[in-house]
Amino acid sequence: MALFCVLLVVLQSFSLVCGLTYSYKHVSSLRFDRIQTHLDSINKPPLLTIQSPDGDTIDCVHKRKQPALDHPLLKNHKIQRAPTGWPKMKKNERRAGSGAEGPFQTWHGNATRCPKGTIPVRRSTVKDVLRAKSLFDFGKKKRPILLDRQMDAPDVVSGNGHEHAIAYTRSLGEMYGAKATINVWEPSIQMVNEFSLSQIWILSGSFDGSDLNSIEAGWQVSPELYGDSRPRLFTYWTSDAYQATGCYNLLCAGFVQTNSRIAIGAAISPVSSLTGNQYDITILIWKDPKLGNWWMGFGDNTLVGYWPAELFTHLADHATMVEWGGEVVNSRSNGQHTSTQMGSGHFANDGFGKASYFRNLEIVDSDNNLSDVQEISTLAENTNCYNIMSSYNDQWGTHFYYGGPGRNSECQ
Repeated sequence: MALFCVLLVVLQSFSLVCGLTYSYKHVSSLRFDRIQTHLDSINKPPLLTIQSPDGDTIDCVHKRKQPALDHPLLKNHKIQRAPTGWPKMKKNERRAGSGAEGPFQTWHGNATRCPKGTIPVRRSTVKDVLRAKSLFDFGKKKRPILLDRQMDAPDVVSGNGHEHAIAYTRSLGEMYGAKATINVWEPSIQMVNEFSLSQIWILSGSFDGSDLNSIEAGWQVSPELYGDSRPRLFTYWTSDAYQATGCYNLLCAGFVQTNSRIAIGAAISPVSSLTGNQYDITILIWKDPKLGNWWMGFGDNTLVGYWPAELFTHLADHATMVEWGGEVVNSRSNGQHTSTQMGSGHFANDGFGKASYFRNLEIVDSDNNLSDVQEISTLAENTNCYNIMSSYNDQWGTHFYYGGPGRNSECQ
């Protein structure tokens, strides 16, 4: 009976995804078996299952059974419980905004928590896989087309329908991490296969080859990946320029999670509202000064987990570039620019309460110290669609507003 119910889900013709109509193709039994085998490999047997109010299923998986440890490079990996040292932070760092409490994850709404010694994992479904182009592409960013590009271009996936509004920094010294506080919104998405995200990139390697290493974290709205329009906390990594390695969240082996209260890929709530309360999240990524793993911190000194040094080539040493900002996919449906929004959907010059922002941009140096970013460059491929404006003040440090509505009278 259970198998029969699953097949009914797989073979249905249409489904609504965050208000968009999505067509599920009929699936052969062979492909279904392959999908189910893959899901069995990433959906580990839970010690406890929690049903989130938003429809997600959160599995509490023993930390030593998590997907990360299936990676061949991590066969004998011993989970690091905590970093050997946090970056030294500025004293009396202030939080600016409307005074509202910070966001939390929607699945916390039923007051159930994962037991100690487990990690929360958002369960993937057959439908999730079917929305992807293929099983290979499930959980991965589209691979870039890196033709006729400037050698120093910071936009890591331009030429593939991706558009950005980002700030970036290059330094003469080596970089070992970055931090920022990111405004959270719920941008509208035009097409199921498009997304809108706001994130930090930690990068090393060449942009014109196949060896680019990238560590990424932030929030995103992706109907194709999640089946809805909610903003969700996400991570990503690749060691070969998005070709074969890496994935979002825990959808492949790699990222080692240590936190039992944060589910990567789960929805963030509440979100900012136009001229109303503004909600933001703080993300810190840094390289452990002794063991070399890249740790992720969330909010006020909460450890999420880490990307093991073994996953990388260039980032096994240090980063050569850091980026902060927004990215969307423009599929040009019907030959027109997408109306998918970036950030809040408002241009940068609309300012606080309307435009989305990144504030308190910081870099981790070779001595494991956090320092304000003194100089940044900005990039937006088409400022009639999405733009960015940077500034500095004592409270927000180096910061910028960014975003836009996509298609409009000046953006076709």
